[in-house]
Amino acid sequence: MERIPIIGCEDECWYDENFLQQKDASSLFNRISNETDWIQPQIRMFGKWVDQPRLLAWQSSEGLSYSYSGITLAANPYSIAVAEIAGKIELQTGLKFNSVLINFYRDGKDSMGWHADDEPELGENPIIASLSLGSARDFVLKHNQRSDLKKVFLLTSGSLLLMGKGMQKNWKHALPKRAHAGPRINLTFRRILVGE
Repeated sequence: MERIPIIGCEDECWYDENFLQQKDASSLFNRISNETDWIQPQIRMFGKWVDQPRLLAWQSSEGLSYSYSGITLAANPYSIAVAEIAGKIELQTGLKFNSVLINFYRDGKDSMGWHADDEPELGENPIIASLSLGSARDFVLKHNQRSDLKKVFLLTSGSLLLMGKGMQKNWKHALPKRAHAGPRINLTFRRILVGE
C-alpha cells in the first residue's frame, strides 16, 4: 500500500486506491447490501434523540459487542461476503481484525460528523482498515492540536484506507454531505481487545 504523507505528522496512514478492481467492488457492494441486516439507531444530540444520518451494521468474528455515543451494538457474525473481504484485507496488511462497523450512506444527504474511533475497547492505538464501495465521497481529516493540518481524500469504490497508530489519538475524521452522491457502503475493520 502507498503511504500518504501528512506534513508535520508522523502518524501512520496508507491508502490503496485500487485495492479491488471495479467489477469486484461492484459485486461486493451488491452482496453486502443484500446480506446485511441494516439498522438506524438513535444518538443523543443537543439534549434530544435523533436518527443517525446513515444505516449501519455491526459484525464480529468473535461475537463481540461495540459501544459508542451512548449506544451498544450487539454482534452479528460475519456474513460470507464480509468474511471473504476480511481475509483479503488481513492478508494484504498483515493485521488481524475481529470486527467491522459497516455504514450504508443511502445518498449524499447521509453523512458522518467529526469523531475519532477511540473507544476504550479498541486499545490505546487502534488500527482501522476502511474499505469503500459505491459512490465516491470526501473523507476529511483534521489534527487535534494544529489547525493548519487538514487533509481531504476522495475515497473511491474499491479503495482501502488504513488509519494506523496515532491517527485516532491525534486526528478527527468526518464524511461530509455531498450533493448528488449515490449509495456508498463503508466497512471499517477493527480489533476489539479482549483480555489482551
